[in-house]
Amino acid sequence: MDRKMANRKLIRLSQLKNKLAAENLEEIDWVTFGVIVKKVTPQSANNGRTFSIWRLNDLRDLNQCVSLFLFGDVHKEHWKTDQGTV
Repeated sequence: MDRKMANRKLIRLSQLKNKLAAENLEEIDWVTFGVIVKKVTPQSANNGRTFSIWRLNDLRDLNQCVSLFLFGDVHKEHWKTDQGTV
């Protein structure tokens, strides 16, 4: 993990909103981690394609969640991922 994180900045999900407002994250090599705290049943978009929505949290502040929309191959590969997975 130390090798993978070398020269990268960890930004907690609960800090993401403030960091996006204060810093230009496109210029920084950063990573975040989240736990799937809620999954919505896969849905169909207007174009007929199926997608998933996950709510992610870093377990520091349960009021600060990020919604992640999964489309296409990402949805197909990961839609069965269990709630509680990091």
